[in-house]
Parts: sequence; C-alpha cells; structure tokens
Amino acid sequence: MTKNLVIVESPSKSKTIEKYLGAGFKVVSSKGHIRDLATTGKYGLGVDVDNDFKPNYVPIEGKQKTINELKKLTKDSDKIYLATDPDREGEAISWHLKEALGIKDSDYDRVLFHEITKDKVLEAFKEPRKIDYNLVKSQETRRILDRIIGFRLSKLMQSKTGGKSAGRVQSVALKLIVDREREIEAFNSEEYWTITGVFKDFEAVLFNYKDEEITINNEQEADDVLKALSNDFKVLSIEEKQKNKKAKAPFITSTMQQDASNKLNFNAKKTMSIAQKLYEGIDIGSETVGLITYMRTDSIRLSDQFIKEGYKYINDTYGKEYVGYVKTAKKKDNVQDAHEAIRPTSVFRTPEKMKQYLSKDEYKLYELIYYRALASLMADAKVNATTIILRNNDYDFKATGQTLIYDGYLKVYKEFESSEDKILPDLKQDEVLNAESVEKEQHFTQPPARYTEAKLIKEMEELGIGRPSTYATVIDTIKEREYVELVEKKFKPTNMGIETTDKLQEFFSDIINVEYTANMETDLDKIADDKEDNIKVLHEFYDSFEPLVKKAFGEMDKKAPEQTGEICPECGSPLVIRKGKYGEFTACSNYPTCKYIKKEQKEIKEIVKCPECGGMIIEKKSKRGKVFYGCNNYPKCKVATWDIPTGEKCPECGKPLVEKNNTIKCSECDYVKE
Repeated sequence: MTKNLVIVESPSKSKTIEKYLGAGFKVVSSKGHIRDLATTGKYGLGVDVDNDFKPNYVPIEGKQKTINELKKLTKDSDKIYLATDPDREGEAISWHLKEALGIKDSDYDRVLFHEITKDKVLEAFKEPRKIDYNLVKSQETRRILDRIIGFRLSKLMQSKTGGKSAGRVQSVALKLIVDREREIEAFNSEEYWTITGVFKDFEAVLFNYKDEEITINNEQEADDVLKALSNDFKVLSIEEKQKNKKAKAPFITSTMQQDASNKLNFNAKKTMSIAQKLYEGIDIGSETVGLITYMRTDSIRLSDQFIKEGYKYINDTYGKEYVGYVKTAKKKDNVQDAHEAIRPTSVFRTPEKMKQYLSKDEYKLYELIYYRALASLMADAKVNATTIILRNNDYDFKATGQTLIYDGYLKVYKEFESSEDKILPDLKQDEVLNAESVEKEQHFTQPPARYTEAKLIKEMEELGIGRPSTYATVIDTIKEREYVELVEKKFKPTNMGIETTDKLQEFFSDIINVEYTANMETDLDKIADDKEDNIKVLHEFYDSFEPLVKKAFGEMDKKAPEQTGEICPECGSPLVIRKGKYGEFTACSNYPTCKYIKKEQKEIKEIVKCPECGGMIIEKKSKRGKVFYGCNNYPKCKVATWDIPTGEKCPECGKPLVEKNNTIKCSECDYVKE
C-alpha cells in the first residue's frame, strides 16, 4: 500500500523528486500526455462540431499500458498528487490523468514545481490546490482549434497542391518567411556614395552640407564634393556625454532561444531539450538537483529570495558598488506571468563549479542563463560617448567614439556582449587637422535580410503569434515539411512553401494572418482567466472557417500530377506520380480509361544490426505509407521505430539510440547525445 502517489511527466524528474520526498512517497511518470483527440467522427476530427465541440479523447497509441499501471497504483494509494509541468499543457495532462484514472476530487491534489530543488519541492506540497479548469479549457480550446485547422487545411493542401500540412500558427510563420522573400525579390537596389576623412588615429564621415543632411547618389556627385574639399579640417564641436548601459532582463523562453541561436549556434529544439534537462535535474555528486527554473515562461520576474541571494553574492564577490537593481519591463498584454524568468535555482552554483557535471552543450547554455540572470541584478556599466564634428568648406564630418569608464554588469557579461572601446584623440575646439586622405566609396542599398531562426522567433514574439513554448515545434514542422530550406543559416521558402502559402491566402486570408492569429492567442488567454467562454470562441471561429474550407475544396485548382518522363506500356499516355492512401505511386495519366499502375521494384535498405536479435534493421512502410524502421526477423523480433536507428544503446536506460533531425537521442528516455 502506497500512502502517497506523485505523478509527474518525466521519468528522469521522478527519480530526483522521490529522493527529496523520502519514505511514504512513490513518484512515477506519465511520460507526457496519455490521451489525445480521436481521429474518428466528422472529418476525423475527434470533435463533435455539431454538439458544442464535444471532444472525444482516446489513449495515445502505446499509452494504454501506462494508464493501466497508473490505475493500479492510484487504487492502492491513500493520496494522489498530480505534479505535471506548471503550465497550461501540464494542467491539461493532470486533468487527463484524473479523468482516465478515475480519480475522485477528494483523493487528489495538484502541486506545481517551478524548480526541482529539495526546498521548493517540499514547499510545493505545503501549497496544494485543485486542477484549474480554466487553464484546462484554454488548452483544450487551443487543441481543438489546431485539430480543426490542421486536419481540414492539411487535407485540402494534400488534395490540391504538393503541400503536406497546414496549421494555425505554422502557416502564419511560413507566410512571414514567404512575404520576406517577396520583399527581397521586389527590392530595387539604389546606389549611394560616402566621403570619409582619414586621419592618423580616426576617421570622420561626411553627413551635412551647409547644416543640412547630404545624400550623394553617384560618382560624379562624389567627385564634385572631393573637388570642393581641402585637406584642412577644423574642429567645429566636441561633445562628451556619460551614458549608462543597462543589463538586459533575465531570460524568458523566446530570448533564451534567440541568444542560444546567436551566441551558441543552437537551434530552438536543441535549446529547449538541453534546458529541459537542466530543469529536471543534474547529478552533482552529493545530490541530484534542477539547475534552472522552469524554462517555459514569458515573464522576467525574479523571486524575492533569488534577488536577496543575488545581491549578497554580488556584494561578497565583486563589491558593494556592483550591486544593482531589478530590471522591469512594461507588461505586454499577452504575457501570462505565471512563472519566474529562467534563472539558476541557486546563485551559488556557478557555472565553473557545475562544469564537471555537465556536458559541453549543457555547460554552455547553463553559463548563458546563469550570467544573464546575475548580470540583471548588477549595476549599470558607464561609458563616455564622444562626438566630434569637423568642418571643411561648409561640409561637416562626424566622428564618434566610446570608452568604458566603469564595467558594472559587464564584469560578468562582457563575454556575451560586444563592448569594444573606440577611442578618439584629445582634440580642442577650433583646432585644424590635416587629413591623410579623403576617400570616396560606392555603396548599394540592401534588401531586408531573410529570417534566421532567432529573428523569426523574435518576430513571432513581437507579433503575438503562437507561444514561446511552441516556437521550436512550429519551426521544426516547416523544416520537416520541406516548406523552407536553410541558406547560410537563413530561411528561404521552397516552391512548395510558396505555393502552399499562396493557395491559403487565396481562400483563407481572413484567418491565416498575423492579426487573427494574435487575437486568437488573446482569446485563449481570456479563457484561461475566466473572462471568455470557450464554446463561444470555437463557434465564432468554426462558423466563419468551415464555409471557406468548403468553398476552397470546390474552387481551388488542383495541381497537375508530376510526369515521370515514361510512357504507359498499355495506352501510350504519359506516366505520372500520384498520391494514394499508402503513399506515392506511378500510374497512367489516362486514368480511369487506363488503369495501369507501375509495379515498383522494392529496394531493401539495411540500416544497422538489430540491437535485440542480431538481425538487420531495414526501412519499411506502414499501411499508410509512412516510413519506419523495423527488424527483418519480424514477427519473431518486433523491434520498430519511426526514427533512424543508430545501432547504439542509451548509456542511461539501455534502450536503442535513434537519429531524428540530425539529433541522436534515446528512443525511450530523455537522453540526447552530444
């Protein structure tokens, strides 16, 4: 008989928490979601759109065993604690557990772990609550919206274009990339010239003529300016101004993803995977402890305890003059503020002390998170900014410089932020300088740059589309669907991506756009705050969306099938590639008059030796045409996976390692190979 049963999401987290709670507690994992919408009913939505969008939930494939095991444990327990992640998704998982396991209201409590440290875990059990059904409704509404849009539009795209899928946020993110490409294509580059005075220790650039801004459009104009200049430049003015340089606020999910991309070259998916491990717990010898707070947040708030400890650490380590203040920001309408910012769970666990326990990439991300949070509590840096104006025959030239006079937060953050000094010589008013040369240089205006992953995340955040926790998945999807390709680490839309966007805009411009998607996020927030009715939101959406879908199915032109260059041996018509229930096949273009289908020669791709029986893992196809990898000794050996097997075993749990999106990870636990 287990007195207290605690259910969390992650297996690795369960071991850590069970150590903290001690005797009388058993901590088990649901391994994420256990139920999802069925794929039955009208349009296969798993949602009764004619009965106030009543959802039909079924166990996720492969999760029935987990459900049965958890049911047995709950029946044998006096008290059940639902301790899934502290966000809407986690709240929904707790509700699904309660429903699927038949847990009574009187038998459970909901506890939230914002950081996996012993003190905070024990503290969470002192402040239990019941499931927040407003958060559950918000998550459920999002899931239903995504299911309806995803299923209906994906089916449309598959039947009419070469596109594989469409989605509420995914399609808007893709539209941003396509729109940017169109801006680049439409851009007309314009010529302009600059004139620079080159002196012994610095350079000054022409910016004014007779106290008005000057633009030089061609070489002839540049030569005319050069003819009007002498080699003597008179110091017209010297302005020195001391400026404070403030540290940035601690990380939220999106800024962490952006900085990890820019500074560490991590994609969003990799960043979130590493952050998850740092949150769930690292073995540091004497204990297993979460090194950072929960990594899905859009708040820059820090706890009073961390601020107090941070100030003490800064004072003791760097001196009283380095103690700063808490950074604040104007609260945006779509910021949920349910959690703190991403920060170290203890300021005393410095990256240097933790380095021996972390992988190379874990250390890099932890160091970035740690010093960003610490720097946010430190004093401003101070710089001396100097502007010198030089005059030459009514032409004014400007030189700027900056020197660091007090490092402040840069004491710990200089490595992550460029702050090079640019020193100007000590000059006097009316002093005359002789230039070593005066040079002209041709330039051309540049089109807007394509989005990097970091820039796309920043844009999505600023526009209010999606949520920080979903950015990695959205970006991963448009890459997997081959709607975009990476060119010099920037997103370029493929022809399929452009075609899919154009077709969606032709019929769904009122829904697949930034404003509508951002407003939907606002509605979801209102549902979470009990300020909006979820059924009303779904009705308003569906009543406008479904007629557009039906219109598109009737009026959207169907893309002609791709010709193979071969001729049908039965009727002489061209052979084309068609899509069927089980994937692509080659057939006669004269169907249904001619029903010839080419028999494809099956090529068996051997991947690696089977880790279980020594046979060969080969590439196979499911009944629906999806590629998977299984043992050639089936049915004697039933090893199978959707991801590419590597032939290696996980050092943590012994299960096979697989490769997906250039990342090698465990097929069972959360292990990710460097």
